[in-house]
Amino acid sequence: MKKYYCYILSNKNRTVLYVGFTNNLKQRLSRHKSGNGSVFTKKYNVYDLIYYEEFNDNIKARKREKQIKNWHKEWKWNLIKKSNPLLKVIEI
Repeated sequence: MKKYYCYILSNKNRTVLYVGFTNNLKQRLSRHKSGNGSVFTKKYNVYDLIYYEEFNDNIKARKREKQIKNWHKEWKWNLIKKSNPLLKVIEI
């Protein structure tokens, strides 16, 4: 069964957040790190994975991404800190 991911990246100073969606998290992170992920992540050096959710359904993962993107920044930080209180980079 194929897996889909909603993920949140941050810069090294943890001042910027980026919410994304993919079906291959490892490859997508590699693209962000090489500067080919998105204009935003390249501009602000946002490539540290600090949170992700895994889904079996493409539609649910996409809806979750859109939901989180519409949240206030504080809500996003609260979500991240529940599972990653030290805001450490998650290695995949």
